[in-house]
Amino acid sequence: MDFKPPFQSIVWNGDHVTIIDQTYLPEREVYLNLSSAGQVWDAIKKLKVRGAPAIGIAGAYGLYLGLKTVTETSFESFYSEADRIAEYLNSARPTAVNLSWALKRLMATIYAVKDQPITDIKQTILETAVTIHNEDRRLCKSIGEVGLEVIPDNARILTHCNTGGLATGEYGTAFSVILHAHHAKKLKQVWVDETRPLLQGSRLTAWELQKADIPFKLNVDSAAAYLMQQGEMDLVILGADRITKNGDTANKIGTYSLAVLADAHNIPFYVAAPYSTIDMDLETGKEIEIEQRDAEEVTHFGSKRTAPKKTDVFNPAFDVTPNELITAIITEKGVIKPNFKTNFEKLFG
Repeated sequence: MDFKPPFQSIVWNGDHVTIIDQTYLPEREVYLNLSSAGQVWDAIKKLKVRGAPAIGIAGAYGLYLGLKTVTETSFESFYSEADRIAEYLNSARPTAVNLSWALKRLMATIYAVKDQPITDIKQTILETAVTIHNEDRRLCKSIGEVGLEVIPDNARILTHCNTGGLATGEYGTAFSVILHAHHAKKLKQVWVDETRPLLQGSRLTAWELQKADIPFKLNVDSAAAYLMQQGEMDLVILGADRITKNGDTANKIGTYSLAVLADAHNIPFYVAAPYSTIDMDLETGKEIEIEQRDAEEVTHFGSKRTAPKKTDVFNPAFDVTPNELITAIITEKGVIKPNFKTNFEKLFG
């Protein structure tokens, strides 16, 4: 199936990377030019760019931008500086594995060409970052094509958070499956969780669905159980920020609740993610570091305070869904079913 999504959220422009600043959506399409590692770190930390694959891509470009003006001539000094910048970029958001995955890949690449001149090493870093970006485009397209096999005709799909082109290099992950289902004329409607507290569903996913002319309805997060009870959906499909060796999945807060609800109503629950999101170094979800975010995301709605001053807040950005609640994980390599640990090891070695 050959079609192009209606926009690109990350573009390399020769000496800087351009992103859509997602904090302004859906009211305005603002494009930012990032030309330093510090600007990339700020964009990741402040959710100007977000979504696990997109963060990894941005981080890869950020490492190059941080190193392109470095004047060290010895490899040891250059590598030490690269390691420092990589650790700095990785600190922006600790839960999404794609960021650390991309940075580790670049650091391994740097070491592999250590005998080359520093100028050549810098060029190799850039070429690898571009490769990571292009790979993600291909992987996300494949995820959508693979995912078609689990989509029934006239499907009514619930999704949570944002998993489209804004969150990836292009196409998306779970959104890619929705997009391909739409082009295959298998899709009736998408239910879009608003995704509190930052409203990635209503601000971003709804924006992307409109761009793609896909029929959808927006619902508050707490309406999902009612929709399931009333028989208004056929499956749940969403993305992941990290998947452990046993299939436990970290994703946007509220994902675990949806998995429990889907299980109670016998509704298939699918996770869509590229191979780079699967962390074979972690055995279970208990080992995943969960990012805690600012209290103001909960105590304010936009600029308006909605909770009393000095209110204590618990604001995890993610939760972990146990593998036994997941019907299957859709990757570019195929639809992976339980036992996830055994099947991951067969696929990835």
